[in-house]
Amino acid sequence: MGALITLARVFNGILTPLLALGRWIGVFAIATMVVVILVQVFCRYVLNNALPWPDEAARFCMLWMAGLMAPTAFRAGSFVAIDTIEALLPKTAIRLLSLVLLCVSLTVLVIAVQIGYKEVTGIGGRFATASLYLPTSLSFDSWYRIPRSWMMLSLLVGVAMLIAVNIELILRGFIRLLGRGDALPALPHAVSGGAE
Repeated sequence: MGALITLARVFNGILTPLLALGRWIGVFAIATMVVVILVQVFCRYVLNNALPWPDEAARFCMLWMAGLMAPTAFRAGSFVAIDTIEALLPKTAIRLLSLVLLCVSLTVLVIAVQIGYKEVTGIGGRFATASLYLPTSLSFDSWYRIPRSWMMLSLLVGVAMLIAVNIELILRGFIRLLGRGDALPALPHAVSGGAE
């Protein structure tokens, strides 16, 4: 039991700052997306000259925002859920059901990480984006076309982080089922959590 509690604490110690970093990058991605969309609206409707890159840049930011913020939402129990069953079952049955659902989620996430890896390394990831370029010199005279794999990497990173959170929630749920939940550190931003 001590080893499980130590492992849960290790997961908590690693995931808490990692997810905080992901949230900050996600906030930056949202802010960038808003600015890019406002630039596109201004150019399209005021200047009557739509730019080719803002749509793709906004999609790039949206994918990374979702990939980096979804693990925090999962850990905090903020995903959409039907929780009416909780009122009908005893606490032990709810914890068992939660563990079963977390194991099912882990199976789906393992399949999703394989799909994400194929998206990054497969034929689609070998192409470049249509209109996103990165300057490669300070004089802006040479540019690098951003590969689509950078965009698809958001799926792989997001799902890998979701797997880590899922494993932590399974550990926490198992420890709570054994009656040692008081030995666990509190989850930051927890609403109800899958294993709480």
